[in-house]
This record gives sequence, C-alpha cells and structure tokens, in this order.
Amino acid sequence: MTLSTTTRAALAALLLSGTIATGAAAAEAQPGPAAGTLTKVASFEHQVTGVTVSKDGRVFVNFPRWTEDSAVSVAEVKDGRITPFPDAEWNAWRNARKDDVSAGDHWICVQSVVASPDGNLWVLDPAAPGMAAVVKNGPKLVEIDLKTNRPARTIAFDEAVAPQGSYLNDVRFSPDGKTAYITDSGASGALVVVDLASGKARRLLDGDPTTQPDKTVTVTYEGRPLRRPDGRGVEFAADGIALSPDGDTLYWQAIKGRTLYSLPTSSLTGWMTSSLVPEALSDRSLSGKVETVGDNGPADGLIISRKDGRMYVTSPQDDSIKVRDLSAKGSALTTLIQDKRLRWPDTFAEGPDGTLYVTTSRIQDSAFYKPDAPAALPTDLWSIKPPASDATGSTTIPSAR
Repeated sequence: MTLSTTTRAALAALLLSGTIATGAAAAEAQPGPAAGTLTKVASFEHQVTGVTVSKDGRVFVNFPRWTEDSAVSVAEVKDGRITPFPDAEWNAWRNARKDDVSAGDHWICVQSVVASPDGNLWVLDPAAPGMAAVVKNGPKLVEIDLKTNRPARTIAFDEAVAPQGSYLNDVRFSPDGKTAYITDSGASGALVVVDLASGKARRLLDGDPTTQPDKTVTVTYEGRPLRRPDGRGVEFAADGIALSPDGDTLYWQAIKGRTLYSLPTSSLTGWMTSSLVPEALSDRSLSGKVETVGDNGPADGLIISRKDGRMYVTSPQDDSIKVRDLSAKGSALTTLIQDKRLRWPDTFAEGPDGTLYVTTSRIQDSAFYKPDAPAALPTDLWSIKPPASDATGSTTIPSAR
C-alpha cells in the first residue's frame, strides 16, 4: 500500500501526540520483547510522573502542574488515547480558575496514581502547583472504584499532615487494604501513615535525618551538578517508597541521598488500634528503629516486584534502572538496563504479568533547570520485561546498552 504525503504526515503527527498506540500496544501482534528490552508504550505532550496498572491491565498516568498549567492531571491510557480520568470535571481545575473551582473535589497537582491490592485506583494529590504553596483544602488521597469509574471516597489531609512546604509524593498500600504509607519530599521530609478505615493520618519522622535530603550528596547529570538558575540543586527529600509483598517492611529514600532505609510496618501502625499515641511512635523512638539497607545512590522510583521479590530502582544520574536482591543482606545493586532514552526514569508500576512500566519525567530538561525549556515538556512511558531468576534466586542481568 502506498501512502500519500498528506497521509504519512498525519500518521506521524498522531504518533508524536500519542494518539496512536506505540510500544506495548502496537507490539501485541508482534513477538514479545526479550528480558531487559526497553519498549515504548506511549508518548505524551506534557510532563508525566506517576503510572500504575490495575489488576485487569488498565493503565493510568498523571501529569503534575510543575512548570505548566496542564489541562489533564489524571488520565487513562486506553486504545492509544489519553482520556481524562475519572472525567473532565475532576480535571477542570486551572491555575487561573483557582478561586471558582473547589479544591477538595478537583485535581490540583497530582503526583502519584497507584492501583491498590483490591483492584481500585488511588490518586495522591499534594495540591502544591510548582512544588510551591499548598492550596487550601487541596491535599487528598482519593479512591476511585474501577468498576464504576467513580470516586468512592476522599481522605482529605489537614495542615497537621500536609503543612505548607510539604509535597506528598508517592504511596503504597498494605496487602490487607487497611493502611497507606506516603512519602513527603517537600521542605521537611516525612512519612505519612493513613488508617484507610477511619481516614485518620499521622505524620511521622518529620525532619528526621532518614527522611531529609543528604547534605553530602549532589545530584549530577552528565558529570555536572544539576542546578537551577538561582544555584539551587536537587533538594527532594523522602521520595521513593516500596513495601515488601507481605506488608511487613517499608522502604524509602530521598532523591538527594544515597541511602535506602527501612522500618517494620508494625512500628508505624500502633496508633491505629489505640486511642493513645504510644511512646513507640515518637519520632525519636522510630528513628532508633530505622535500618540502613544499602547504598542506592540518588534514586527516584522504587518498587518491589510481586513476581520475584526484587527491588527495582530508578537511577536518574545515569539513565538506568537497577536491581537489589533484598534476600541477600548487603547485596549490591546491579544494572538491569541503561539507555539514554531513560531521561530521569521516575515512577514504576508492575503489570499483572510482571511487566514493569516506568515513566521518564525528564526533570533535568524541565524549565526548573533550563529556563529556555518549554513549559509543556514531552515525556514517555516505557515497559520492561524483567529477567528471570534461577532456582537459587540469582538474576541474569542483560548487558547495559
């Protein structure tokens, strides 16, 4: 079949805009990718951060309002198209309309979307456009019933949980569906623990060294410190978060940091079954229970695979994704894939078949660090088939590209 020049141009435009499925969607009729192969799933016209895949394979992404007033905050990627989710009205808040659109039932600056073990979608909205002032009544965690595609409940966070200067970043859910764990990567890093039944939340390890940027670390790219025009570097506090498959251990780290930390979740949830706040939940007591797991270097996204129990780590400084064997204490990271197309690998999701998905948010290319960069920064969603492990748990890692 011969295509006209006009038709070829139209198809090219659709591919660039993400209207036509690329990568995983287009590959359905093709042989599956080899382990460790990077496959493009979709391209976006805006800066993406979060991605998640539901139990039935639905893919959702989000676009925070960092350097632009994005028209869509949460979207479903379906049939190659990006559709505002759950509807256009929830996506109707704009910077210019902030006085006439309520913050409690609209997306303000969504940072994370995560499918919970029961199959629903949760949306974490720190409500701090530009990572600046928190919009009043805006911080929230919203559950969307994926059977009806309608919000089922909203857990609003007051200033005790999301004070000015906070930026709620990412969230994980306990296997029993009772608890959510959130990192705060803002001016004063912290962990937030949410009792999902009551909607009550507690801010813990606020200002603790384990949740703060590491002053001895400078985030670099291509061998140079990554700095804003005013000289500020990357200062993100507690960011990446992961939960062991049994729900017993929580892991986190700062982007401006190198150390992966962990705590038994039982140390974080005692207040949920007591009317009194036990001394064991004081920041001083909790800090003494934190364990150092290992050195990840500056990292953003973390996930522990349900399929193999390994931790996958995004490494923005060298365009790579790395792997940590949590079953071997003190084990070093190995590189799963290194590819220049992974420009600031950001957030992970795991599909029902074990395929990993990762967004590339291109933070180093954004107007935060490059004043001449476009406000609307094109970004991508990728998939990776993890390598298999042998009977001993060892992993065969493909050579980095």
